[in-house]
Amino acid sequence: MEAGSSMTQLGRTGIDVFPLVLGGNTFGWTSDEASSHEVLDAFVAGGGTFIDTSDNYSAFVPGNSGGESETIIGSWLAARKNRDSVVIGTKVSIHPQFQGLAADNVAAAADASLKRLGTDYIDVYYAHRDDASTPLAETAGAFEALRKAGKIRAVALSNYTGARITEWLEIARREGYEPPAVLQPDYNLVKRLPYEREIAPVATDAGIAVVPYFALASGFLTGKYRRKEDFGEGPRQFLANQFFSDAGLAVLDVLEEVASAHAAEISTVAIAWLRGRPEVVAPIASARTVGQLPALLSSATLELTADETAALDEASARVGERQAEY
Repeated sequence: MEAGSSMTQLGRTGIDVFPLVLGGNTFGWTSDEASSHEVLDAFVAGGGTFIDTSDNYSAFVPGNSGGESETIIGSWLAARKNRDSVVIGTKVSIHPQFQGLAADNVAAAADASLKRLGTDYIDVYYAHRDDASTPLAETAGAFEALRKAGKIRAVALSNYTGARITEWLEIARREGYEPPAVLQPDYNLVKRLPYEREIAPVATDAGIAVVPYFALASGFLTGKYRRKEDFGEGPRQFLANQFFSDAGLAVLDVLEEVASAHAAEISTVAIAWLRGRPEVVAPIASARTVGQLPALLSSATLELTADETAALDEASARVGERQAEY
């Protein structure tokens, strides 16, 4: 992508997006409604278009029941009257009231999401997590029914193995369904496996657009966690702590060097590297405050040199595989 250009195609969906997705997991968790609306306003003002959420955000917060993020996005859409100029992605399968991917559950969960969002269509609808207890053909059929009804524009998957994505693609081919067009894996500079080994080849073969979550490895790739004492308490700190190792810190050193050469933030460089990976269209990153957004938005136009990319590739290849799902 040329520096200065701002929109790119979301695979074969026919949807144009800004090459950075705003994660909505903070809305109703670490950001209240007013500050969430401010972040959304600033994201759009900076050129952003694609907002990612889930029906279960933030059921993991004491006192929440799930759907808080969708409700906040819905109130913002209603206030700004801008539904048709933004792209909304949400997910099904782990909301406390809508567990799993049985056909009836998918249909009910989609309707509940539409109501919270205050819209009659979802642009990108993800199966959030595989459901081994439901036949994949049943789930694929449920998503196709939503697409035919005009309730969703694109079928998408998150946290699926390469083998299960392949299986869904085969079902779609056999039944004449629209195949999954977007994939949301856990992928970043310090978590390259299993995505690169097992999932990327399938995405490349099938022409699936990839929008990775945890683009900043739960904050580790911002560079703010350099010593054990930097972690403190809390879920983000716990998640980022898993990357704290000599190899992880070596990645931060290279990021710092590249960032310095571009007068950019470390996080900007980390997301720019991710954006440059094959099939990756738009990494996902969340911002708790408006002040965190400029570094994220800058990643959309930062162009790394071949040498810088190679140095990051080499350093990050030494980081051991870590398992984390969100």
